[in-house]
Amino acid sequence: MRQLKSNLIFVTGLMMGFLSLRPLLDTNLPPNKLQFIEREEKPEDKPGPTDPDENLRTSAAKSSQTVRVLCWIMTGPKNMETRTKHIKVTWAKRCDLVLYMSSVESDFPTVGLNVSEGRDNLYWKTIRAFQYIYQHHLDDADWFLKADDDTFVVIENLRYLLSKFDTEKPLYLGRRFKPFIAQGYMSGGAGYVLSKEALRRFIKGFETGECIHFSSIEDMALGKCMETMQVEPADTRDVKGRQTFHPYPPENYLVRQFPRPLPWYLDYEHYTPVEGPGCCSDLTVSFHYIYAAEIYLLDYLTYHLRPYGYKYRFDPEEQTDTNATTNSSATVVSSQPLQLEVNGSEPSLSNLTSV
Repeated sequence: MRQLKSNLIFVTGLMMGFLSLRPLLDTNLPPNKLQFIEREEKPEDKPGPTDPDENLRTSAAKSSQTVRVLCWIMTGPKNMETRTKHIKVTWAKRCDLVLYMSSVESDFPTVGLNVSEGRDNLYWKTIRAFQYIYQHHLDDADWFLKADDDTFVVIENLRYLLSKFDTEKPLYLGRRFKPFIAQGYMSGGAGYVLSKEALRRFIKGFETGECIHFSSIEDMALGKCMETMQVEPADTRDVKGRQTFHPYPPENYLVRQFPRPLPWYLDYEHYTPVEGPGCCSDLTVSFHYIYAAEIYLLDYLTYHLRPYGYKYRFDPEEQTDTNATTNSSATVVSSQPLQLEVNGSEPSLSNLTSV
């Protein structure tokens, strides 16, 4: 009896030992599975996301899930084939909802605003477009981006930027210009964004007569309505003070310049302008005057080209003092000690165009 009991204990121990070693003896179990088992036993040994690029991807992913952006593109019948169709197959497909606003309805599809084409009617098209959005799509998005049919937009960067703001506050975002309006206005060509509360106030302004169509200069006129309705312009620069919305192509900002008369679009800047590589944020949102081939080029550079082995270093969450200096003079900060000459001419409405 004692011998039987000893044999039973031996056999039981042998079977339990075999079952315990079974995962290690299984030749079909891949090595990474074994590592996973070890890590599960020691969760404190699991590495955290210390790579800034990993943090950026995580933050951007969260923003993409929560920030809804409606994009409306100002276009017209003559630009559908040369401009608008290229936007449709590139950056516009990343919006939560996209509307193409034209003078006539089409199966592109475009929304017909019953407004004649031409630069003199740009502000009327803007007014009618926002009225249409307010009536049909107010609850379909949190933020409302207006862009031209020659603007390139990185929607993921826009979502990340907007994730820091509250859409229920009266906010207005873009590239801030300083002339003509006390609080300034946002460049039309670079694209600008209205919060939900800003859109409500814009519509209310025209219902009450506080806002009127007083100029054909679309971006400046909209900026005046924003000021009248107490919609605040937000600072859209990154943590290093670099701009994210750009009313011209990259080469107008990235190339360092020798002393010259200051271009008007730098003279209009609300903040002290910068030329050279320090001009533009790594998380840039937009460039203007980008046409068909250039749209595909920027799309490729943004979403596909990667330098092998390069470790991305910019941390968008880094706490640094941005350049809060407003552009009271026309001095330009450059990445090299190049000072630009001041163009002595004062801004005037007679030579102002929407960019």
